[in-house]
Amino acid sequence: MDVYLNDIEKFLEIIMDHIDEGVHVVDGNGLTVVYNKKMAELENMDRNMVLNKDLLEVFPSLTKENSTLLQCLKTGEVIKNKQQEYLNKLGQKITTINTTIPLFFNNQKFALEIAQDITEVKDLYNKIIRLQERLIAGEEKSGLGNKYFTFPDIIGEDRGLKKVIMYARQAAKTDSSILLVGDTGTGKELFAQSIHSASIRGDKPFIAQNCAALPDNLLEGILFGTRKGGFTGAVNRKGLFEQANRGTLLLDEINSMSTALQAKLLRVLQEGAMRPVGGNKDISIDVRIIATLNTPPVKAIKEGTLREDLYYRLAVVLLYLPLLSERGDDIILLSNYFIETFNKKFGCQVRGLSKEVKEIFKKYSWPGNVRQLEHVIEGAMNIIGEDEFIQEEHVGPFLLEDRELTKLTGNELYSPGLQISDKVSLPERLDRIEKEIIKNVLQETGGNVTRAARKLGIRRQSLQYRLDKYNIRDKK
Repeated sequence: MDVYLNDIEKFLEIIMDHIDEGVHVVDGNGLTVVYNKKMAELENMDRNMVLNKDLLEVFPSLTKENSTLLQCLKTGEVIKNKQQEYLNKLGQKITTINTTIPLFFNNQKFALEIAQDITEVKDLYNKIIRLQERLIAGEEKSGLGNKYFTFPDIIGEDRGLKKVIMYARQAAKTDSSILLVGDTGTGKELFAQSIHSASIRGDKPFIAQNCAALPDNLLEGILFGTRKGGFTGAVNRKGLFEQANRGTLLLDEINSMSTALQAKLLRVLQEGAMRPVGGNKDISIDVRIIATLNTPPVKAIKEGTLREDLYYRLAVVLLYLPLLSERGDDIILLSNYFIETFNKKFGCQVRGLSKEVKEIFKKYSWPGNVRQLEHVIEGAMNIIGEDEFIQEEHVGPFLLEDRELTKLTGNELYSPGLQISDKVSLPERLDRIEKEIIKNVLQETGGNVTRAARKLGIRRQSLQYRLDKYNIRDKK
């Protein structure tokens, strides 16, 4: 039995040393009893310097008050996703996001900490914030107010698009919050900048932050700023709300923000004041908020990624941006615009799209919308040579995945369930065909995504995108 237990311990030790998170366990006296390889790498420490040693001796900048491990021991409560900055014994600064859990074993108390290293990410964003502060200060000093997109920069004649532009122009005259909803590549930031440019805040800062780009604790400090003493290593630094004061703050992918942080944002919107991380008093701010979603609001609320009360506060003005596939002749109009742009950039003399390419573009579903179209045109013009018109061979490599799917359909375009109908648009019909093909191939491969992607002739990442797009859950 003892041999078996020893084998289990060795087995667990091997597992602990091959996971990507740092693991640190202290006993009730604050002595380290588990310290895995990743944690040693994260803190740049020799394991022998930490194991069986008092935590506060090894990490002198930590105290009973600011150590997440010791706080967890004291309170017996779970601490989730807590940012912690501290120095190791060599004086090097470490920044982590920790989840700390109390443990009870053989009538003894322990604290288990799982840590992720964000030192480099934090340093990088500190540099970005400092550069942004200098940039804003320089613009205000030089009087260079508006360098952002304006409504004339939005290219398109589609009736639906023009209606959204009209509403956006009207909304630009007020200070109400705006929620922009649209798929990736539909131009949400283009609209946000245009609204800012047309508003009375047009000569003030416009700052954009992707909420999906940062861990939650780090995002909180980036948005609201920090005050010295708020946590170990914290300094007095303005957040994006303060930097954007009297201007506009764009919060991209707002549903990627935790609901706890959304609650803090809601308070800012309601009271016009915010409190920096570690601060002891509120700061009045005057910022217009524009937020974006790349999923329907009802779906985000239902899935619990968007607070319903925050939605109503943000969506004072709610604008839905149309898909490129819904904009008809705008596909050709935008293609010509991008051709002209890259002609100037690359020194080319391309006159336009061939007749065949126009037909391909009109039938293509454009999952990446306007951004994808721009990239396809740019790619084609890199290989076009002396040709005057972009031919099928120039765009084929960039549209290969959907073209290969089309080959697989054969006569399925005209199967009984997919007859041409005035009630079903071409993009909807193609989506149905694509979804059915994917489901059939997944069934043939027993749900193996890698094998299914290989059989479909597309990349695994591209198939994964379609599984999410069509809400196909049968995936392994």
